[in-house]
Formats: sequence, C-alpha cells, structure tokens
Amino acid sequence: MADHNKLGEEGESIALEYLKDKGYKILETNWRSGREEIDIIAELDETLIIVEVKTRQNDYSGSPEQFVNNQKQRRLIKATSNYIDETNFNGETRFDVISIIIGAGQPEINHICDAYYVKV
Repeated sequence: MADHNKLGEEGESIALEYLKDKGYKILETNWRSGREEIDIIAELDETLIIVEVKTRQNDYSGSPEQFVNNQKQRRLIKATSNYIDETNFNGETRFDVISIIIGAGQPEINHICDAYYVKV
C-alpha cells in the first residue's frame, strides 16, 4: 500500500474516534456510489453529516482542508444525493471537513462544521 493511502487511513481512523467522542453516530465509512466515495457518514441530532477527511504530514503546501475544492465538493454532493435516495433519509444534511496534520507528536485536528453549503 502506498504511503499516502496509509496516511489517509490513519487520518480517517483518528477522525472516527474524534467524532465518536463528540457523540456522533457513525452510519457508514468509505461509502461508495459508483466512482464517488464519502469518507464518513454520521448522524447528530437528526442531521446527516457528510465528512470529508483530509490528512497531511505537514501544512507546507497549505492546510489540508484547502484541498476540498469545488470539483471534490460536487462529487460529494452527487454521492450524498445517491445515499439519501438509497436510504430515504428525510432531514437536514450538513457537509463537514476534518483536517488532520500528523507530524511529530499529537495529531492536529481541525473540524470545520458546515464547510460548504448546498441544497441536496
């Protein structure tokens, strides 16, 4: 497995524990719809939370959340729409980004709620 894949898996594991500790109910991880993937699907207070996890070893080339660009957002929105159709979810939806920097020592976690807004 490539190093960046291991880093991504480690970041997703950290994000899962973080969300669980905050009281989120984890519904799915790495949920796929065709070529699209949602890292974490959770629920909190009857709101569907779509979480994109971005992990880096450092922030030399920018903070991890900066890499959730418009194209990535559109793909996540499409996958979310498919998830909602499949599960018949009827409620509010929120898009979050969890940015993790794994350097020496404790990982730095930045949880951005409502990172971008769309109607699904």
